[in-house]
Amino acid sequence: MENLAQKINCEDSQDSLYKKYFNEMPCFVSVQDREMKLIDCNNLFKEHFGANVGEYCYEVYKGRMTKCDNCPVAKTFETGKPQQSEETVKNLKGEEIPVYVFTSPIFDERGRIEAVLEISSDISGVKKIQKKLHKTQKQLQQFFNVAPCYITLQDKDLKITSANNKFRDDFGEGVGDYCYEVYKHRDEPCFECPVTQTFEDGRTHQSEEVVTTMSGDQYNVLVNTAPIKNVDGEITHVVEMSTNITEIRQLQDQLTSLGLLVGSISHGIKGLSSALDGGMYILSSGLKKDDKERIDKGWDMVQRNVSRIRSMIADILYYAKDRELQHEPSDVNDFMSDVAATMENKAKNFSVDFKFTIADSLGEFSIDQAAVRSSLVNVLENSFDACRKDVNKDVHLVEFDVYEQDGYIIADVKDNGIGMDRETQEKIFSLFFSSKGIEGTGLGLFISNKIIKKHGGKIDVASTPGKGAHFSIVLPRKPTEQ
Repeated sequence: MENLAQKINCEDSQDSLYKKYFNEMPCFVSVQDREMKLIDCNNLFKEHFGANVGEYCYEVYKGRMTKCDNCPVAKTFETGKPQQSEETVKNLKGEEIPVYVFTSPIFDERGRIEAVLEISSDISGVKKIQKKLHKTQKQLQQFFNVAPCYITLQDKDLKITSANNKFRDDFGEGVGDYCYEVYKHRDEPCFECPVTQTFEDGRTHQSEEVVTTMSGDQYNVLVNTAPIKNVDGEITHVVEMSTNITEIRQLQDQLTSLGLLVGSISHGIKGLSSALDGGMYILSSGLKKDDKERIDKGWDMVQRNVSRIRSMIADILYYAKDRELQHEPSDVNDFMSDVAATMENKAKNFSVDFKFTIADSLGEFSIDQAAVRSSLVNVLENSFDACRKDVNKDVHLVEFDVYEQDGYIIADVKDNGIGMDRETQEKIFSLFFSSKGIEGTGLGLFISNKIIKKHGGKIDVASTPGKGAHFSIVLPRKPTEQ
């Protein structure tokens, strides 16, 4: 354009080769003075707008009586620099034509701007394509947002670059955050991440996960991933689609659940039977040798493992048959003191200091004694286990405090054991989840939480890894089954 603008100002410009090029250009070309009057225009310009030299550009292009706001020609006169803009003009038939405008100054011999060259390209075809593309993008975005599953787009660092409405409703904005932080509140990626696997092999992957929403609700989700590639075939992102299957899991037949239970506790039973055999062997050899120390050691092992077997069987039976609660008036002080007395001997077996405190005269509450006792014992035993596994402290303590608050009976269980990270805290009441390895069935705390909820109460948990845990069991005085 700058070269063309220079040629236009030559003395022999009317007869030079530029004139032929000027007229044959496949766009609208005009030369204008400071008043926006046409000094010259090419054939295509004349055919579409019927313009004559001396007419105002804004009259010819837009049928205006005054010059346009933000006129690129006027700006070129003001700044002496080329300009670009997008405009809409009208031809002789009254049809609106979208054009992209380029302007360049034409200087005289003294270096002053004498005129401005304006070239306008018809972009109607581009606009039609853009409109179709925008419509397609809008439809895809609508599908993305109304899809009845959680959809995220993640980069190689597992950062979320885009998320649909359903995801944002349950997990927050999320864009810019790590997937594992938003979904599971973890500090590091999951051990077997399907997104990472897709980045590595370019294939789709599937897994089942447990995620936690902003409100603290836990959902079972079925995760599917697929690669997103650029024009060079490189994977730039992975789309992750997570379908909420919580209701399906909750509606599983009891027999199917019991079958899963048998499979999940097989290692636990094997471990307990081996430990029981070991205790019986030590007891038997102690009796033969009349070794009191060996007899006591073997008998303690037998008692401890029989207690574990009894607890496991109780959990299995409770889960296998979800019975109705049998409420009865109970004295809070007598009931809680009896639970504490039961745990004192177990505390000795775990080599844990056990401290029980209870407020005076707490009165009565209506509960299913057997169920609540089982729930409290499960929580207390969990604290004993947490202390037993902690090898970094010389002294371990479990505190059991009972008091009244806002009309509710509160039973606090605090320990200084190994503690839990946030992910474990959020999953600890989930069915079949256990942090005890082969020693746990994943039923104890699940059932405890279920019992307390059926009484209309709740169990809150707070913990710090390495420092211990605090379980707060809240029970109403009157039954409000849920």
